[in-house]
Amino acid sequence: MQKNIKGQIQVYTGTGKGKTTASLGLLMRALGAGLKVTIIFFDKGGNFYSERKVLAKLKKLYPKKLDYYAFGTIRMVKGKGFRFANIVKDFSEARLALTQAKKLSQNKSLDLLILDEINTTVKTNLLTKLELVLTGRYCQPEILKLADLTTEMKDIKHYMSKGVPARAGIDY
Repeated sequence: MQKNIKGQIQVYTGTGKGKTTASLGLLMRALGAGLKVTIIFFDKGGNFYSERKVLAKLKKLYPKKLDYYAFGTIRMVKGKGFRFANIVKDFSEARLALTQAKKLSQNKSLDLLILDEINTTVKTNLLTKLELVLTGRYCQPEILKLADLTTEMKDIKHYMSKGVPARAGIDY
């Protein structure tokens, strides 16, 4: 990141598909530019998410430039879709993820911090000089007010409404 330029806050929110995908695209761009990037997955435990397979390979290629952490319990039930109701462990996992995010926000060598699904998990005021990408539905108005870029993904049409189940590599 260019020195003396304040990091911006970017928000990808809304009910439409593509919030995490957009942040992963930015992660790729940042790595390509030689930036140090970390993504924290709030509320996305388990290792079946397809992007994690690619992140593991990228981590091997960029061991000093990429880190990622996954917190939360498994929300995908094979053949049944996603579980949206919270269980007790989800709350402690969210606190652990937030603690990690706070710690990383103080890391002066980090250029881009992506907090995936934070909007649906916590209300936060840890936004500092770092370039942040916050994803997830239900972004709090106070976060939107602070944001420098807000993109709302609007669900116009979705194949899941026709009964098509979530697919590996496309939806998770």
